[in-house]
Amino acid sequence: MRKVNANVQLNFIYDLHNEMRSKNLVLLYEGEFSQEITKSVLEMAERNMNYFGEKENTKRKVFNIMVECLQNICKHSDDPKNLKYSRTGIFIIGRKNGEYIISSGNYIDNKKIDSLKSRLDQINSLDKVGLKLRYKEILAESKKTKTHLIGLGLLDIARKSGHKLEYDFGKVDEDVSYFALQARKIKDK
Repeated sequence: MRKVNANVQLNFIYDLHNEMRSKNLVLLYEGEFSQEITKSVLEMAERNMNYFGEKENTKRKVFNIMVECLQNICKHSDDPKNLKYSRTGIFIIGRKNGEYIISSGNYIDNKKIDSLKSRLDQINSLDKVGLKLRYKEILAESKKTKTHLIGLGLLDIARKSGHKLEYDFGKVDEDVSYFALQARKIKDK
């Protein structure tokens, strides 16, 4: 077993802390996601928003965006090969100049990318009124067909943030890519 120099690890911690501060990161979690971990991450984020004295409306919208991003990781992470990536991801909250930046990343089956990209592009093509109408359409469709609400989470993120969703897919191998999603929410005045 190789012994790691303690000074190297301590320097890394200090460097990581400084990097997080320079990037205005409030919270960062990387690893396996479960309902219990999601609950803990949300509690930490809520404490941070309370510390910053955020208004209830801002907290509610940011919290809603966080929930949807975290649920995306829990419910939609893929690894069709051997589950080495399954349910792992990253969740980051940044706060800069009166704006929250909520970012998430998880592994996704390459076969799902075209459909997801199409859905994201459709959401980004809608204005505020269009987002609201599409949201109501999905709710009505789900009641009529008694199916679960496919695509509602991403739509809700766009509605609550008031901005276009930023995203990217990074190819890991022939079966899996890494899906990165970012939403911005300006604090309410």
